[in-house]
Amino acid sequence: MFYLPPLEFFVAIKDFDTLRIEAHENYQKQSYRNRAHVQLANKVGTLSIPVIRSNSRMKYTEVKIDDSQAWRKIHLRGIKSGYGKAPYFEYLYPELEKVYQQKINGLYEFNKRLLTICLKFLGLTVKMEETPEYRQYTDEKDLRGVIQSRQPYSDRSIYAPYPYTQLFGVNFAPNLSVIDLLFCEGPRSTFILSRSKKEIEHS
Repeated sequence: MFYLPPLEFFVAIKDFDTLRIEAHENYQKQSYRNRAHVQLANKVGTLSIPVIRSNSRMKYTEVKIDDSQAWRKIHLRGIKSGYGKAPYFEYLYPELEKVYQQKINGLYEFNKRLLTICLKFLGLTVKMEETPEYRQYTDEKDLRGVIQSRQPYSDRSIYAPYPYTQLFGVNFAPNLSVIDLLFCEGPRSTFILSRSKKEIEHS
């Protein structure tokens, strides 16, 4: 489960009825679990959540957010600066802001709250279930470890950019956080996701 996940993640899960959230994996640093790529004013930037880790084998559900830094204010300010003039900013931003203001200490729970909001605004009825234990699943699509921030999305067979109207820049910035799509396209977001599957040939 990622922090304000990239479009690739939602393209992958869009047509499923149930999303099993892995609650027993080890935390992986330098991943989408604590970072998201968004438009920050006139450039693409990274929002990164500082975390406290006691060891390299720590479970994701045990990782605590480091609130000794003012990252919540920085992220909200960055989102407001980047998307304050977006067509659907006033609908989504207040819901996001509430989560940031709740002072949730666990990274896993914080990301889960934000994911719930994103699914709601996308209008996706996928049901989220936490895994009872870590195990291999052979009868369903297993995305664990597939979407890696350090590997280009083009190396995978999930997402192919379908351009939509963004606020800044001449060139389209692909695979940003889903909030970029939601702020800019609102109810058209699910259509964009449907057209962003790699197997679809764009005309």
